[in-house]
Amino acid sequence: MGKLEGKVAVITGSTRSIGRAVAEAYIAEGAKVVISGRSEEKGQNALDEMNAGENAHFIACDAGKQSEVEALIDGTVEHFGKLDIAVLNAGGIMGAAPIAEMTDEVWNHAVDLNLNHTFWGMRKSLSHMIPQESGRIIAMSSMEGKLAKPTVGNYTANKHAINGLVKVAAHEVGTLGITVNAILPGLVLTDMFYESMPATAETMGVTLEEATAMFTQPSAIKRPNTVEEVAAVAVMLARDEARNFTGCLFPVDGGTMPY
Repeated sequence: MGKLEGKVAVITGSTRSIGRAVAEAYIAEGAKVVISGRSEEKGQNALDEMNAGENAHFIACDAGKQSEVEALIDGTVEHFGKLDIAVLNAGGIMGAAPIAEMTDEVWNHAVDLNLNHTFWGMRKSLSHMIPQESGRIIAMSSMEGKLAKPTVGNYTANKHAINGLVKVAAHEVGTLGITVNAILPGLVLTDMFYESMPATAETMGVTLEEATAMFTQPSAIKRPNTVEEVAAVAVMLARDEARNFTGCLFPVDGGTMPY
């Protein structure tokens, strides 16, 4: 039997990259998984590539919209009959700019996609987990939730807030068999990395390899992290044996953060 045999999970933003890796890792451990994303086409392609049969299901969801996040959680319960694990993975940097130049539109978009999506998904998941007195909630934060990098104040503020939300929720439901934790990835080899890093390197006047080395220099391992390494922590936190891990912030950054 797999480590997650009989469990039902939902993962926001999971048609590719970290979310997709978590979904595949959960399925490999015996869980039934609902993946989600904005594109029906990408969702169906992901299901086809995963080839998980009835153990995987897709529900379209724009994580920046409350009604769709809540419908995703309820839809998971309707499809598979229960909810054991919620991985609130969707998010991203939206419109990097100095705070003095950041528009309300860019700020609010980042808040909805990162912090509000996590809050909406957590609240709705708890409405199903509290009556059954069991569950795992995993929020995808970032090493930026402990650092401060210029021009990404909207993203950084949201990730700091997610860390606090996780700790509060953990204390609120800790006696009910529900754990709430966060994973804080560092630089990860995601689709977004491969899409954006070449242009970043060109702007810096260096090769892709040189740019990657510069960004990973603060780490102990001197290389980017992989989506599989992030997914491995998500598997650990979802297991029954992880019942005493709650309110924790788990870095997957190769030793980049100073604390």
